[in-house]
Amino acid sequence: MNAMSRDTNSLIADLVGGLEPIRPLRFSSGLGFALGGLGVILSVVALLFGIRPDVLVGSFDPVFLLATGLFLLLGLAASATVIVMSRPHVGSDHSGWRWAAAMTALLPLAAIITGIARGPAVLSATEAEHGLDCLMAGSALGLLIAAVLVWWLRRGAPTSPERAGLLTGIAAGSFGIFAFSFHCQYNDIVHIGLWHGLAVVVSAALGRLIVPRLIRW
Repeated sequence: MNAMSRDTNSLIADLVGGLEPIRPLRFSSGLGFALGGLGVILSVVALLFGIRPDVLVGSFDPVFLLATGLFLLLGLAASATVIVMSRPHVGSDHSGWRWAAAMTALLPLAAIITGIARGPAVLSATEAEHGLDCLMAGSALGLLIAAVLVWWLRRGAPTSPERAGLLTGIAAGSFGIFAFSFHCQYNDIVHIGLWHGLAVVVSAALGRLIVPRLIRW
């Protein structure tokens, strides 16, 4: 028994000998990094593209306020869920973001209904060109948010990499198009629902495809 006890103690010592204490992942810290990234991309929009004149003078169109508010809410909800997923525990609920997604989905739904009523003229060449600019810029700006969230996930142990990737993309696209909305001159619901909404969809798809490979150990 003494020999077995010594062997057991030796095995335990070998197992824990290389362990070092680590700082626990705090929700407030993770959210702070995500919001810091949002502040950076807002600054990039202001410096590189410029803020739309009506916002600068404090004159806000209702459609602009509604759309940016919904994208901000969705970005916050998705980011918060990703941060929670980095430290899984029994009883955690990862479904709260769906309510924000459902509300934001009203934008493309309204765009479809309005677009059908207006007819084919709603998708002019000029509109499509500007829409693609918003789609590309919003998706590109969200890359910083995606990088922050991927870094945070790699520090933790998400149990569902696919869902974490999807939500990382949603958060990145939502924050990216939220920031670029401060430059975009369009208040039209068709433009916002279609092209701004697509920025979130494209980012979500890319996140679902790419992020799981980056966070698996």
